[in-house]
Amino acid sequence: MKDGKETRCENCIVRQFNSLRAMSKEELKKVSDSKTTKIVKKGEVIFQEGEKLNGVYCVRSGVSKLSKLSANGKDQIVKLATKGQVLGQRCVISEEVSNLSARAVDDMEVCFIPKDDVVHTLNTNPNFAVEVLRHMAHDLKEADDVIVNMSQKTVKQRVAEAFLYMKNNFGEDSEGYLTLTLSREDIASVVGTATESCIRIISEFKKKKYIKTSGKQIGILDERALEDMIDS
Repeated sequence: MKDGKETRCENCIVRQFNSLRAMSKEELKKVSDSKTTKIVKKGEVIFQEGEKLNGVYCVRSGVSKLSKLSANGKDQIVKLATKGQVLGQRCVISEEVSNLSARAVDDMEVCFIPKDDVVHTLNTNPNFAVEVLRHMAHDLKEADDVIVNMSQKTVKQRVAEAFLYMKNNFGEDSEGYLTLTLSREDIASVVGTATESCIRIISEFKKKKYIKTSGKQIGILDERALEDMIDS
């Protein structure tokens, strides 16, 4: 974990990606004095669905999967949250229990900001309130897109789209494999299908040389073919 100036909110680069950028320097100093920073290990839970949150979590590094438990007892991943994103914002503002669970996909560093600081700034800083609304509106748009994809695209199209999303948002390593490594079960959860179906599609993509695999790792070989499949 980093110490000193870099962990201070007023000096933190990641706040440029979220609503904290609308806070004044004095407000950021106050938040920085009350927040706590911690490491969350891969697989650990940040918060659970149905939990009452006493603050929000700002992601400094790493990736979290936000999921909801379905009626059949399976977790449906609805979003992957990465550097700069704020978790738990909506339920803190609405004063409702969390609608989602958050679990670390890899080792993470997160800052916990107490609810009182968030609410106080909302009530006293209109620019911050507008920024929060903007980010919540963006989340709703993303949720709308997910619903449309689930209803109008085939499972193969959704798997192809998931791979391209992971490449565009998280990048590749020096060997051409996606930097973000998800289990086959998690990929299936992201696209809304059974794990067995996801494994079959990955195997088919590999045979057609759209992708390559090494254990859990996946690398894209033919981006154009995946794009054509999505658009077909």
